[in-house]
Amino acid sequence: MFAPDVDLVIAFRVSKTKTTRTRREEGRKAEKQYNRLIEALTYAGLKAVGRRGESLGHLLVFVTCPDEVLKNLVVRERRSDFLSGLPVSPVATSSAGLEPLSPSDRIRLVHAYISSTPADGGLGISPDAAEWDLVESIAPLHNRDFNEQWVKVWTLRNIASVQLDKIREQFGEAVAYYFAFLSSYTMFLAFPAALGVFAHFFLGPYHPAYSVLVAIWCTVFVEWWRVHERILALRFGTRNAFRVERRRAQYTPNMPWYQREIRILLTLPVIGLFGFLLTSLLTAMFVFEAFITHLYEGPGKSIVGFSPTILFIIFVPRFLAVYNYLAVLLTKWENHSHQSTYAASLTLKTFALGALVSYSGLALSAFVYVPFGEGLMNFVQQRWLKHRVVTHVGVWDVDTGSARKKLNPGRLRDQMFAMTVTNQIIGTFTEVGLPFVLRAVESFRTKKASNGSRSLNSSPDGLKKKVVFEDEQEKGGLEERIYLERVRTEFKLPEYDLFADYNEMVVQFGHVALWSTIWPLAGVMALINNIVELRSDAFKITVHHRRPVPVRTDTIGPWLEALTILTWLSALTNSALVYLFSPTGFTKVLCLARSVIPFNSFLNTVFNATTLTQEGISTHAARVSLKASEHLVSASGNGVEADDANPEATWGVDGTSDATFGATKDLLVKAALVALVASHVYIVVRALIRHVVEKIWWKGSDEVREREREDLIVKERFLKGGKGVLEGEDEGDFERNVKAEVKKQQAKRAVGGETDLVALFWDHDEGAEEIQRMLKEA
Repeated sequence: MFAPDVDLVIAFRVSKTKTTRTRREEGRKAEKQYNRLIEALTYAGLKAVGRRGESLGHLLVFVTCPDEVLKNLVVRERRSDFLSGLPVSPVATSSAGLEPLSPSDRIRLVHAYISSTPADGGLGISPDAAEWDLVESIAPLHNRDFNEQWVKVWTLRNIASVQLDKIREQFGEAVAYYFAFLSSYTMFLAFPAALGVFAHFFLGPYHPAYSVLVAIWCTVFVEWWRVHERILALRFGTRNAFRVERRRAQYTPNMPWYQREIRILLTLPVIGLFGFLLTSLLTAMFVFEAFITHLYEGPGKSIVGFSPTILFIIFVPRFLAVYNYLAVLLTKWENHSHQSTYAASLTLKTFALGALVSYSGLALSAFVYVPFGEGLMNFVQQRWLKHRVVTHVGVWDVDTGSARKKLNPGRLRDQMFAMTVTNQIIGTFTEVGLPFVLRAVESFRTKKASNGSRSLNSSPDGLKKKVVFEDEQEKGGLEERIYLERVRTEFKLPEYDLFADYNEMVVQFGHVALWSTIWPLAGVMALINNIVELRSDAFKITVHHRRPVPVRTDTIGPWLEALTILTWLSALTNSALVYLFSPTGFTKVLCLARSVIPFNSFLNTVFNATTLTQEGISTHAARVSLKASEHLVSASGNGVEADDANPEATWGVDGTSDATFGATKDLLVKAALVALVASHVYIVVRALIRHVVEKIWWKGSDEVREREREDLIVKERFLKGGKGVLEGEDEGDFERNVKAEVKKQQAKRAVGGETDLVALFWDHDEGAEEIQRMLKEA
């Protein structure tokens, strides 16, 4: 089977416009830049040839690194690792040559050599570099044999097992960290799933025991992962990898540190402004949806009821697209020196508003719709509808007695079901099924356009395809043609980005940690989804995306901070939800606090609406406070269902009078105080959990001690002058070895070399010919 040893493929775009004059100018520019690209790669000791891409003006430059140059790259990197304090391993120095490298390490070394800045010892060829603006992307090719085996290994018997070593060997540490996080998180979900089943059937929603245990669970998981990712760094040999990270091509050196910090601070008001605008937009849509759903009685009610959803689909994604574009510009303006800090800054900016969209609906329902929905509906009916829309009788419901019947006490549970079941099913289809549909549509359109172009001899695309196929048939044979078509198809796929996968899991973690007390089965749904996600993500990487460029890392980056923030928020939301909507739960908690805390007078002062006794609640300030509390409990769907004998039971008492409305506001203020207390308790509990986790899984780990001992032995051997990374190589030796390898390749080509198809593939370059063809057609 025809399979040349290709390390990387560089996508080169000759022309991006269809204007004849512009295409001629771009063609001349592309010819110079392409020749410079081939010369730079060849001078660096690499083999590089160009082939026609998937369309006119698109080229694919295939690059491979000879073993001698690769060995020099390994020696240089391991010397840098040693001097920077990273774990190292000896380099083979025998005549047998380089010890075997994993595919990901080989790809990463070659990619770093090509794309790193000259200051970091690279060629500076990067899509982000201004002098290489026609370079679209640099990506490796998929290992199809591994991909097929990897996808097939995910059977029901071992669906939760993840072969991290094999994933790391093929895709690098960054992807391995994601699958390690996903598998660990999935295993940890077993606890809230089992607890949720028990709570759903025996405890009910808003139970304090469930909420406390979930808050502790998410804290334990985050602190355990904080230690586990350090252990993974020891296993992968990437601990402190940030010390040897290459600088970004767009980095502007010599900028004072305080100037960059000022730029970062100046982006905060912009993010705050967009957050305020997005919150206002979501709140307006929320209120509009409530009014349309509950008060509109005019024609086309069933159709008009979809208008809030349509408005959301139209405005929110476009708003986020504008914000994300601006976030990229702001992050570039911050002038981060390394890709890790750049990605961390951009991730936090993007995730902040994405989380706002994901959680705002639940927050508005819990703290606006349930407490004040009836009052707001009556206010609109009495103050606005009756006086301003008299002529539109029958369009709006002006009966103030109907509000409590129309407001939905199961709204919070319905939203949680939509978030944890419906959205996850749609997300899985979008990731796995939709790309097949889109490619089928694109294939149909391409085939239809191709059939039409055959009747028009002047069509450049039809001519291009015909010439490409004829040339490949003559020069490389049918095997090369099949190989190139596979590569072209692969480069039509989008680049793989870890952000979307991490974002999906972290948002799901937030739903379980912050809101699952509303519907305890959310943990079960998350567990089922993640078991499927383990295989669907593997399928997505191997089938629907290009092979990712391996990246060395020792952490999941900013996502750990996002998880930490969500665990803190879980303490706030769970305590507030239990206080507001649990029928007797928070009362029992306060009674327990009264029995163990000596300052009972302080509790009575803070929660002065009621006096706590071991038997229950006795009225202290006003009976309306108890009525307002009953109203909230019933409005949240946790009360008695309404029937003919008790039509008002669903919404408890009327929460719209001045007294009960004020009591409702007081309860919300007290819920905020409860959340504040829970926040301080969380800080103490987290410190305790972090200490215990550190003692058990880090300081008490035999694996950690053994790996640190091995690393120390290797470094001592290097310092004593043993064979390995410090032996006899410096930058001058590296350049001399590269030049020697170039001369060796030139001599081999002059003699004649091999005559097989693979050798012919590297000897024939079509890039210059394709550019000339485009210039002639222009």
